[in-house]
Amino acid sequence: MERVELLGLPLDPVGMEEALARIRGFLEGEGTRQVVTLNPEIAVRAQEDPALRQAILEAELITPDGIGILWAAKRLLGLDLKERVTGVDLTLALFRRFPGIRVYLLGGRPGVAERAAAEARRLGAEVVGFHHGYFQEEEGVVEEIRQKAPDLLLVGMGERQETFIHRHKTHLGAKVAMGVGGTLDVLAGEAKRPPAWAQRLGLEWLLRVGLDPRRWKRAPRLLRFALMVLREKR
Repeated sequence: MERVELLGLPLDPVGMEEALARIRGFLEGEGTRQVVTLNPEIAVRAQEDPALRQAILEAELITPDGIGILWAAKRLLGLDLKERVTGVDLTLALFRRFPGIRVYLLGGRPGVAERAAAEARRLGAEVVGFHHGYFQEEEGVVEEIRQKAPDLLLVGMGERQETFIHRHKTHLGAKVAMGVGGTLDVLAGEAKRPPAWAQRLGLEWLLRVGLDPRRWKRAPRLLRFALMVLREKR
């Protein structure tokens, strides 16, 4: 399907299989392609953060991540998207679909990326490097990634991840660069995914926010997203 516009942001109305097919093309091509998994929180932040907005506008693939995005697409565009394509699900699907894919993991507290790398290897990926997300000077990290030239760069640095990729896109040397939020924590065993029933019902975000006090400050963005959609509908 053709790319659409949702709340002033681009969105590719793809399911998992379509996303994997697009990424296969990226892996076979030249240059670095950025993948953004668009969730309600990112959509809200992009209204006030010009750098984030530009990163999304110029990304080669923007997937629907979050039940809120599916709801908004249905309400505002009449699109009945069949499934979410989240960062963690897409990461695991890439490991399964492309055994031996060369991956670099960037983000998390010291030690997290290393443990995530061990799990990625167990899942069939070839890990060419990893680095924690607690760094100030970006040039050295970018140069290390460029020298490793991974097929897939996974960046789990919270609100920094999309703009980091966009800012250094021409120098990363990766085929695909994707912001993956807390995926490295999941791979490292630092965080557990909600049960399968919650994932099927799209309630994963609700359990994460409700059970983790560190996420409570992010809840107002979810409310703001709903208000944005309702205002746009009117």
